[in-house]
Amino acid sequence: MVVVTSPAVVGGVVAGGVYTCDTGERGSTDFVMVRIPGSRGRTAGGTARTLGVVGRLGGIGARPEVTGLVSDADGAVSAVATAAKLLDMRRRGDVLPGDVIVATHICPNAPTEPHDPVPFMGSPVDIATMNRHEVTDAMEAVLSIDTTKGNRIINHKGLALSPTVKEGWVLRVSEQLGELLAVVTGEPLVTYPVTTQDITPYGNGAHHINSILQPSTATAAPVIGLAITSAAAVPGCGTGASHESDIASAARYAVEVAKAYGAGHLDFHDAVEFDNLVNRYGSLSHLQTFGRTPQES
Repeated sequence: MVVVTSPAVVGGVVAGGVYTCDTGERGSTDFVMVRIPGSRGRTAGGTARTLGVVGRLGGIGARPEVTGLVSDADGAVSAVATAAKLLDMRRRGDVLPGDVIVATHICPNAPTEPHDPVPFMGSPVDIATMNRHEVTDAMEAVLSIDTTKGNRIINHKGLALSPTVKEGWVLRVSEQLGELLAVVTGEPLVTYPVTTQDITPYGNGAHHINSILQPSTATAAPVIGLAITSAAAVPGCGTGASHESDIASAARYAVEVAKAYGAGHLDFHDAVEFDNLVNRYGSLSHLQTFGRTPQES
């Protein structure tokens, strides 16, 4: 594993950048993390909250089996576009209140793997490795962006929002975040179902719609999945299936969420309601783990 930290001066303030190359059993991938400081953010010693934006995917390409940018790349492209936009805004004087940490990974030759109803992109490293590089304790809420086209559940082209997931609990869809998505897209809010299986770690033998909510297994912060979707089931390893307008909408939404969250104008969940649920029914944080093996049951 190689780690290179390269701070960049943006508008007179250092914006931290970390490049990491990690290798697994099926290849290697480059992880990228950028922290854009806010005017009242934690970096500046302020109290404004830090948003994490994670671009989730298996890989941006499946070479040599497939030539070109695959559908699965949308999460990475959206995350990189979000970071580029926030850095450009800061350079021009539009500084957000809170810090924003954007993370994703870039792999042009990721493996593919079978999945119902269409093939998925695999990854050269496991989910635990991805979470270690892409999810940090500094993120007080996480917006996870991922292509979610390889299913028959979300029959809609564009963007769809998940319920909030926190410490094993699937909470209600945030009305504030839903209203904001409708403003950004100019269309009625579309949400999608999240099952218990979807919020457990990969590798436990359970079916997952995809990896969009895997960051929730690595943090106590609330996580919301922003799915880039299609009306038909599209393989993650398919090329020619990325739509620039949807990727741009995802990046614009991430920027708007960052503005509002850092300023304290919206929350990912109702903290009082969450505490009441935990006090009444107990913790569900065991769903963030692999749980018991059949031999231990």
